[in-house]
Amino acid sequence: MDLVFIHGPPACGKLTVARALAESTGMRLFHNHLTVDLALSLFDFGSEGFVRLREAVWLEAFREAVRQEVSLIFTFNPEATVAGDFPQRVDELVRSLGGRVWFVELRCPDEVVEARIEATSRAEFGKLNSLQEYRKLRAAGAFDYPPLPPPLVSLDTSEFAPEAAAAAVEEALTLQGGGDG
Repeated sequence: MDLVFIHGPPACGKLTVARALAESTGMRLFHNHLTVDLALSLFDFGSEGFVRLREAVWLEAFREAVRQEVSLIFTFNPEATVAGDFPQRVDELVRSLGGRVWFVELRCPDEVVEARIEATSRAEFGKLNSLQEYRKLRAAGAFDYPPLPPPLVSLDTSEFAPEAAAAAVEEALTLQGGGDG
């Protein structure tokens, strides 16, 4: 079982690249907002209940995917309401059960994030889609997060079309013997 853990800032193209990667590999896509939306139906964003439920769902989903040998692509926005050691704990959990985690970093210049943040497609999952709110949150440190484990590949999505970025990730996975769908 492989877990492709795609991370990056808001509007850098995580879901778009993940969809393209899922299409080309046959891996399942576990989009982070599925869990966020579940937790938001019960609790306010960032509240203790929200944070605990979101993390519990994420971890149980990974645990069960390894047990069932279902490879996943997971999208993750590092932000201040997520425990700083969460990515490391995911890696430890998946590896302890016999799976593999492949961290993939997506990034782009802040001016590209700002140009993309209000795209209508971002409203589909209730994503942050206000430039004013994004700037306010960024200034308040909402996106400050400890460094994640070294990535298998790091891509600037302002330089790649989503399909090309997905192909680069798939190639890196193949070279490492991962990515079995």
